[in-house]
Formats: sequence, C-alpha cells, structure tokens
Amino acid sequence: MDEEPGSETKEALVSAFAEFGGTYLRDIWLFDQHDFEMLFLREDVADKLETVDVEKFVDNERFGFITRDTYDQLYYASYQYTVRGFTDFEQFRMFFDDEERNVGVFASFDLQPSGYDYESLYRHVSDIASGYDVPTVTSDER
Repeated sequence: MDEEPGSETKEALVSAFAEFGGTYLRDIWLFDQHDFEMLFLREDVADKLETVDVEKFVDNERFGFITRDTYDQLYYASYQYTVRGFTDFEQFRMFFDDEERNVGVFASFDLQPSGYDYESLYRHVSDIASGYDVPTVTSDER
C-alpha cells in the first residue's frame, strides 16, 4: 500500500509539536495559498471548533504570506514565526522555505503560567523539516 505523498513529513511535524507541547497541544494545521489540512486535533478542541468557520480562520493565516515578505523587506532581520495570545490558548505560526510555493503551519497550545519557548519550537520544527520535503497540503473533505 502506498503512503500519501508527504505523510512522513507530516508525521515528523506532528511528532515535533507533540514533543514540545505534550498534553497541552490542541491542534496543528498545515496550509498553503489554496488549501489546508488538519494534522492533529484534540477531542475537546474539536468540540469547540464546531461553532467556528475554520476556513475563514485559515484564510486569515494566509495573510502571513504577505506580511512575511513585507517584514523581510523592511527589517534587517528575517521573519521566523508569529505567536498570538487568546483567552484560552496561544497560537504559533511559521512558514517553510520553498521558492515555488507558500506553505505554513500553525498550532495552538493551552495557556501555561510559565509560558513557552517558541524560539526553541521554531528551531526544532525547522531542523526536523529540513530533513524532509516541504509538505504538500492535501485537502480534507469539508
């Protein structure tokens, strides 16, 4: 049986985020300019997403493709990742280096009083991803 293209890369990504967040990991989403794919979704979070238009949420994350280019043109340092704080969780987003297409990933984690070392997560995911092809987003039936 053939595996889905890029499934090994996606498994490595899920493993990296799970290692970082443990039981506090809520969800992981892979996205490009046109599609998105859920890589991981905790059951209690799935219940909450029933009332959310996930497609619109992902569309908002796609603006990051534009702002990443803007940051790279405006600043002397390169853009790496974004973290957003919400009342129930924090969301981490980063992009993969690929000259032919834009691919990003975002994940959320339960809030923790001591916070998270997102720089460490960025380096870890980047290191793991460097050993694989940039993942291809496979549209889920929505």
